[in-house]
Amino acid sequence: MYKIPSLPSSDKKPRAIAILTSGGDSPGMNPAIRGVVRAALHKGIKVYGVTKGYSGLIIGDMTEMNSASVTNIVQRGGTLLKSDRCLAFKDPAVRHQAAMVLKEKDIDALIVIGGDGSLTGAHLLTQENNINVIGLPGTIDNDIYGTDDTIGFDTAVNTALDAIDKIRDTALSHESLFLVEVMGRNSGFIATHVGIACGAEMVVVPEYETKAETICFQLANNRLLGKGASGIIVVAEGQTPGLTTHLANVLAQHQLEAKVCILGHIQRGGSPSGHDRVLASCLGAAAVDYLCAGYNDVMIGVRDSIITDTPLKQVIEKNKKLDDAFFQLALLLHK
Repeated sequence: MYKIPSLPSSDKKPRAIAILTSGGDSPGMNPAIRGVVRAALHKGIKVYGVTKGYSGLIIGDMTEMNSASVTNIVQRGGTLLKSDRCLAFKDPAVRHQAAMVLKEKDIDALIVIGGDGSLTGAHLLTQENNINVIGLPGTIDNDIYGTDDTIGFDTAVNTALDAIDKIRDTALSHESLFLVEVMGRNSGFIATHVGIACGAEMVVVPEYETKAETICFQLANNRLLGKGASGIIVVAEGQTPGLTTHLANVLAQHQLEAKVCILGHIQRGGSPSGHDRVLASCLGAAAVDYLCAGYNDVMIGVRDSIITDTPLKQVIEKNKKLDDAFFQLALLLHK
């Protein structure tokens, strides 16, 4: 349950808003869209859904939405509005073109659901073109500053966990070692949560350097002591392509055969968890409330179960760090 703050009244209620999803899709984007649409219509605000993120915005590809537009979408993965990674939006002239599209259609504000890059685009759009924007954290990586939780993270963890529980059956039956790669180029949130939940022997994340030789020593020591032999090592993909395969090759040089299993994009798909549906719905509805209260250039997130706002400038300039004590707990439980 999330506590929704009481916001001050304002005479800045928008007449019409647009909503888009941008960047990598994440489970829960659809419930967020539904939350925005239903809350806006309740307040007498028109809503336009933009197709394919910023790419659709710059060409005016949008459709007015009604209550029926978002019927039966809460259980669907992906995004009803489609998504895109629009590199052209890095150009100020393109952002100005997008702003002109909104103004020509008499749209007063834009709600953007996405990750760090998408929220950066939203911040620049309002700074340069005086378009009111509200951001929602939609990413499975949970690496957005200003919120404890992001839309899609819980589902991604559960999807990875379900796959690893199946892999474990083979690992135990054959006494095999599996290196299971989960998403997370710069962030070890998924890997750490999954590692704790599945009882993995080890967790490898970008935030902490882990040498392959150290892994070999720890595995050999675990076998010698007869403990920790779950057969599962969870590896965040990291910034270097092929990290997990490299680790497997080094282990092989030390007579430790490890099978590589890369979960990949299955973590992005699937029906959103109950947790993500509630989180997304609350954040979507709250975004409309914040717009009506006169807020602009902020991201709506959640801290300590309270819905909060964080300036987009802070969101894109600060890094959300993996809690050291939490990661150390992951290591402790694997001993």
